[in-house]
Amino acid sequence: MQLALFDLDNTLLSGDSDFAWAEFLIQKGVLDKTTQEARNREFLAAYQDGTLNIDEFLAFQLKPLAAHPRATLEAWHAEFMTARIYPMMGKVARAKVRAHREAGHLCALVTATNSFVTGPIARAFGIEHLIATVPACENGAFTGQVRGEPAFRAGKVIRVESWLESLGLYWSSFADAWFYSDSHNDLPLLEKVSHPVAANPDERLARLASERGWEIIRLC
Repeated sequence: MQLALFDLDNTLLSGDSDFAWAEFLIQKGVLDKTTQEARNREFLAAYQDGTLNIDEFLAFQLKPLAAHPRATLEAWHAEFMTARIYPMMGKVARAKVRAHREAGHLCALVTATNSFVTGPIARAFGIEHLIATVPACENGAFTGQVRGEPAFRAGKVIRVESWLESLGLYWSSFADAWFYSDSHNDLPLLEKVSHPVAANPDERLARLASERGWEIIRLC
């Protein structure tokens, strides 16, 4: 048995779905441009330089979900997929996912971005399993809080291992395991797999991958 794990933002997508979702809501007038746009960029910069406070970020990211009915959010998300996500889904990334799926590998998308945003994206790539930060719900409505461990940094390892255990599997169940990521924030999970792949890597990850002899590729 073999395992293939994929990061999403700037790995399979030629952009950041979190950032794009906030921008999309700003453009629709759902979020205030003056206050929200600058904050959105601040969080993206903090993620890129490794200083992101995940709790502050998730409070920002999940607040709009709690402010609107689920049906409204889902209608907006359908627009979002067409306007922002499909153009970021390139042929090379699609082909890489398809190659693992056709080889019969167990595949999962592993992303810090919340599952409301990323669930339809995983399905669009044909990836059955999603390991993402989960927004809490009550009676079908989002609360603005997080349920469980955010899928961020070491949290990705915790969440992947919990998912595997739910399937009766462990790291030792796999002859080979791949993880594709662009970010140094994903080092904990990259270091767990037998085939870490730096895909469209940031400068810090590219340097480390080169030093360790990890595969470096372009997916977008």
